[in-house]
Amino acid sequence: MTLRTTIAAVLAATLLAGAGPALAKDWSKVRIGIEGAFPPWNATTADGKLVGLDVDLLADLCKRANVQCELIANEWTSIVPSLQAGKFDMVMSIGINEARKKIIDFTVPYASGAAAFTLSKDGSIASLPMDGQRLDLNDKDKAAPVMAEMRKLLKGKTVGVVQSTSHEQLIRANFGDDVTVRTYKTSQDRDLDLKSGRIDIGFDSAVYAATLHDKPGNEDIRIAGPLLKGPPLATEVAMGVRKDDGDLRVLFDKAIQAAAADGTIKTISTKWSKIDLTPTP
Repeated sequence: MTLRTTIAAVLAATLLAGAGPALAKDWSKVRIGIEGAFPPWNATTADGKLVGLDVDLLADLCKRANVQCELIANEWTSIVPSLQAGKFDMVMSIGINEARKKIIDFTVPYASGAAAFTLSKDGSIASLPMDGQRLDLNDKDKAAPVMAEMRKLLKGKTVGVVQSTSHEQLIRANFGDDVTVRTYKTSQDRDLDLKSGRIDIGFDSAVYAATLHDKPGNEDIRIAGPLLKGPPLATEVAMGVRKDDGDLRVLFDKAIQAAAADGTIKTISTKWSKIDLTPTP
């Protein structure tokens, strides 16, 4: 080996040895993107304050992770591009799906959501099976007979869903031509038709549906039947991170797992949504 080769090798080794610490990011302060317009997950008060399930949980998670967190409100349609552009380091309240996995990474879920049916007090459907109980569609032995019973009960009925959602996909996939599917731009538009009797039943996020009854004018709407999860529903909610920030992801993975284990997620999620959203292992 020549002297020149030896010197080059030593320099290369030195650079490689120093690359890790030099490239490591300082996570003492973490900027977190949040929509601020998705109650009860997160919302913005009239005086500009961020509130909601996500906000309360983040106060706990950031303390566990020993980092200072800055919440940055951002329109939802640009929240992932803003993450990738470096406007913030993480995104709150983002459902895990295959399309998103291609461009960002996720922490472990901090909430395991569900989808739910809603009925009007004086509507054409009196009740549904498995009221308020969770049903995983991946458990085919348990789910198949329940969904078959539901199909009989809903035959000839009109189901209202928000258009281009996984809720619409599930109704069409599971009930087919036995029901009429009516789509809406917003959940609120659908709720108006449910209250007026123009549709027989609604289907939406269980977290949204669980708080619906408390809103003025919705006193006669209630959740009914099973709380569904499983494909095509995207019900596992996590924090999104850039693909090269695995150390930050691991930091919050540990915080989320600890908050789930000691009941903190249960306490906060039931406060805001009336449902225990603690993710299952």
